[in-house]
Amino acid sequence: MDDRDSPAQSGRPGRSASAVRHAGELEARGLRQAVIGALRSQGFVIDENQALGRASDSKDAAREMNRQAVASRRERARARLARHESRLLDRFADGRDVVPARIRPVLVPVARRSEEELLFRYASLHWSIPVSRGYGRRIRFIVVDGHNGKLIGLLGLGDPVYALAPRDEWVGWNERQRRERLWHVLDAFVLGAVPPYNRLLGGKLIAMLATSREIREAFADRYLDRRTRVGGRRFNDGLAMLTTTSALGRSSLYARLRDRRGVDIWHPVGYTAGSGDFHFGDDLYERLAAFLREHEPATAKHEGWGTGYRNRREVIGKALRLLGLPYHWVYHGIRREVYCAPLAANARDFLTGRAAGLDVGAWSADEAFAWFRERWLLARARRIDDWRDFERESLRLWGDG
Repeated sequence: MDDRDSPAQSGRPGRSASAVRHAGELEARGLRQAVIGALRSQGFVIDENQALGRASDSKDAAREMNRQAVASRRERARARLARHESRLLDRFADGRDVVPARIRPVLVPVARRSEEELLFRYASLHWSIPVSRGYGRRIRFIVVDGHNGKLIGLLGLGDPVYALAPRDEWVGWNERQRRERLWHVLDAFVLGAVPPYNRLLGGKLIAMLATSREIREAFADRYLDRRTRVGGRRFNDGLAMLTTTSALGRSSLYARLRDRRGVDIWHPVGYTAGSGDFHFGDDLYERLAAFLREHEPATAKHEGWGTGYRNRREVIGKALRLLGLPYHWVYHGIRREVYCAPLAANARDFLTGRAAGLDVGAWSADEAFAWFRERWLLARARRIDDWRDFERESLRLWGDG
């Protein structure tokens, strides 16, 4: 017991061990009820054996499950972003601002505490699923239309999860190879277009730009030839592959997305097992994290960044165990399709150690857009015109600001 916890220092009489234990039991009981209530309110069914199921497997039911998590994220962001909303909305296009034949995408890096970061955070609140902030290394971009200065979409890359069976099987990794080469992979934790550019297949454009030379160069500028915090290793080869997962099941965004040679840009490699943490919303997560900190010491310790827990998944899983609830409740059951985008002709050989270096031939962002314009954009603009009627004011989240 340190001075902060001493009854004499706090001016409060000490509580007996039984009183402390009783208070802890009441706290745990209340938190268990909160977890169960939150899951049921999202459409989960809990049977007498504590198996967690979904009342419906439809995409609409999955969207409804995500809706509460999105609403929670928006409410938490209100204090930071609401006062900027009118200014940020001006960065979005009305339909009349868009001239398909004159669209010119520009990749703009997002720096911390910048106007672009505010825009990135605000725009991500309009996704139909809660957008992760990414883990570990992060490279973020907004994509702007150089013709009118309006936002086309977002691209956020961060550290991938350590074990992902469909990815690992497609690469051909064993445990040692994955441990040695996962550094050369990033995951797109957000990737897509905002209205009205999404109606012009702007999401496919962002997916193509993600594989461009400019992204590899940004990665090299940020991370190449620097020592890692864990292990102190230096890496001389750059980014070899990107991964991402669909929002809800199979995604049309990556379907038939091929380069001029007819080669798939993003490869569908399988489905996740349906685990994640969105169904433990931010408010509930904070309660679980506080409970865990009080009752179990942190496991992630390193002099470079202090102590704590590795990620949200670990916090939720450990807290559920402490509460006497099943760990398998971290599985929400929404299976997402996994995609891999190799950024070199020999990416898989490199990642498994069969090649010493990367055979890189990535296209530039301008080359990627030229193909997108020819293959998708102009034909789409001729075929549909509902994007013309879009009004950015419809995106307002918090009233009149």
